[in-house]
Amino acid sequence: MANEPASSAPTNPLLVFLSRLWRSINVPLIAILLALTIGGLILILSSANPFAAYFALFKGAFGSLTSFGRTLEKATPLILGGLAVAFAFKAGLFNIGGQGQLVFGAIVSAYLGYSLTGLPFPLHMLIALLGGALVGGLYGAIPGALKTYTGAHEVITTIMLNFIALNITDYLSNGPWKDTGIVARTPAVLSSAAIPRIGQIPFGFFVAVLIAVLTWYLLYRTTIGFEIRTVGFNPHAAKYAGIKVSRTVILTMIISGFMAGMGGAIETLGVVGRYQPGFNAGLGFDGITIALLAQTNPLGVIPAAILVGAMQAGSSQMQFDARVPSQIIDVIQALILFFVSADAIVRWILRSRKTDEDKVTLSTGWGKS
Repeated sequence: MANEPASSAPTNPLLVFLSRLWRSINVPLIAILLALTIGGLILILSSANPFAAYFALFKGAFGSLTSFGRTLEKATPLILGGLAVAFAFKAGLFNIGGQGQLVFGAIVSAYLGYSLTGLPFPLHMLIALLGGALVGGLYGAIPGALKTYTGAHEVITTIMLNFIALNITDYLSNGPWKDTGIVARTPAVLSSAAIPRIGQIPFGFFVAVLIAVLTWYLLYRTTIGFEIRTVGFNPHAAKYAGIKVSRTVILTMIISGFMAGMGGAIETLGVVGRYQPGFNAGLGFDGITIALLAQTNPLGVIPAAILVGAMQAGSSQMQFDARVPSQIIDVIQALILFFVSADAIVRWILRSRKTDEDKVTLSTGWGKS
């Protein structure tokens, strides 16, 4: 009697691709829908029309080329902040210090942008951009080194370093690097250091997308990326296999801080035009929402950042047209973060189980030295 085939599972490449795509987006997609639904109920309880509010939100984010450009402008630092968090996740590290790394990148790029005279464009722009990113990377190396050599957990050290960075940048912008006048801010960057726009589209957005693609390539197509992911899965097994775990942890935090610092540099050189305290408040912390919504996938960070950027860009239009408080956007973002983090709720709705591919490890060393 002839042997039966071992398996009759479909092998159609298109079906396999669609199945994997659905598994990767179903939790974030349902989380967004649940957040919008609950946000709509809150609007109803506030005597507002949720359909009119969401239409105004969409109009403010995508209703014109100017609106779309503003959305991409908002999304650009969010992409880099999300990449900073997502990249650290891959090594089992929870980098909450993106805000501190970002503001250091922002103020150093501003200093290089206004103090270096006589340099042509785009050399001046590149120096200011890379200078801010490098400072962010160096600042990210501190918690990496502390974790490696002292056992200090990166969550605690990055939170503390955020406050240090914010106080130092406040001092610099209101002291030695202060512009003339009473407002605490640096002088405006020179035109040779400013990041240009292509029509209404900020050029910095394309830089952020390129970095996201390069990050994906680094993680999944290089030996360094394999070592980073192996350390994230099991640092003890990685060490047994000959991977230098300490070096990998520090390198990961340097690259993570580099991305956050570049986000701050692009915000300074391409949007604000100078460093001013408060203009980039919360961007580093929004990176946590972006990374979780993207399931720590570097390419998924792009649409996640555009979504959050659209909500931020369209909030004023929603407030003006639908007469609802703009704070509802913060509520929706918090709900998205809640449902993505507590994905057991979403998976119960989908009646699906979490596979090893779907698991997102925030930190392999949580609570441990």
